[in-house]
Amino acid sequence: VQLVQSGGGLVQAGDSLRLSCAASGSTINIYAMAWYRQAPGKQRELVAHITSRNGHTNYGNSVKGRFTMSGDDAKNTVYLQMNSLKPGETAVYYCNYHQQFPLGARDYWGQGTQVTVSS
Repeated sequence: VQLVQSGGGLVQAGDSLRLSCAASGSTINIYAMAWYRQAPGKQRELVAHITSRNGHTNYGNSVKGRFTMSGDDAKNTVYLQMNSLKPGETAVYYCNYHQQFPLGARDYWGQGTQVTVSS
């Protein structure tokens, strides 16, 4: 599975931005897709997560009500709509696909995209 991200950039606080993550290759047994972010000097944190089987979505507490994760099965693409962005959310954002097999699992990562929120 190859993941190619797009979107991101420099925005002002309060602005919106949409990230995309297009998947190619064998996407069978994909259990879940997610968005993570990593700010300088901090650990990577989960932003949003969606389960393939039922479409159930979970969000990090800090983004609930402002961020929305969605997917387009026909395009094999997942999105992260980010509204009311805050300066503290400046980070590199990564998409993740988690593939589950009977005897193991594998994670795939996008290349990362920089989101910079100015105050």
